[in-house]
Amino acid sequence: MAHHMQLGFQDAAAPIMEELLHFHDHALMAVFLISALVLYIISTLMSTNLSNTNTIDAQEIEMVWTIMPAVILIVIALPSLRILYLMDEISSPDITIKAIGHQWYWSYEYSDFVDLNFDSYMTPSKDLCSGQFRLLEVDNRMATPIGMATRTIITAEDVLHSWAIPALGVKIDAIPGRLNQTSFLISRPGVYYGQCSEICGANHSFMPIVVESIPMKQFLTWTNTAKLSM
Repeated sequence: MAHHMQLGFQDAAAPIMEELLHFHDHALMAVFLISALVLYIISTLMSTNLSNTNTIDAQEIEMVWTIMPAVILIVIALPSLRILYLMDEISSPDITIKAIGHQWYWSYEYSDFVDLNFDSYMTPSKDLCSGQFRLLEVDNRMATPIGMATRTIITAEDVLHSWAIPALGVKIDAIPGRLNQTSFLISRPGVYYGQCSEICGANHSFMPIVVESIPMKQFLTWTNTAKLSM
């Protein structure tokens, strides 16, 4: 999760988020190189007293500053398109979970299990235990097994919402009357926090998302317990 005064991304917990971090570094390197070149040219022009008033046409320079940006855009676009298609690819999911946005809480339905569905409300500040996070903790967490492809189907009951978890590289709109889907694979155990990322009304800030990644044996035990308690 994000920490106070944090400037960078959250630690990646899914392969697609690792790809996004690599692409960010790749694009940032291109930005730094271009910025250094532009600053060098500007400083050189400002620090010299020499000038050439005879230059009327410079086709070579024009070709360079036309071709170079095109090449740079292609170098950035190719990995970007690859990641874009990877994010949309959903093939043979191991588990399917339906997330439904409401004002102002989330509901989860596990399609692969009978009668496994529950609501997830934010835990009020007065009910928080030691070590829990204000405005991020919920009463019922969405659980998923480690290392298994999870397909999440997202929709909404009333207004637009957005199901977003930065550490997993997931952000998808929840639209009433429409089913959107995404997939992710969590590579390590942990608890991952997100929030509704679409302004959805007065209590928009109070509908957090919590996903807990646990081993398969523990997950199966959780499903049996959840059916009895929810």
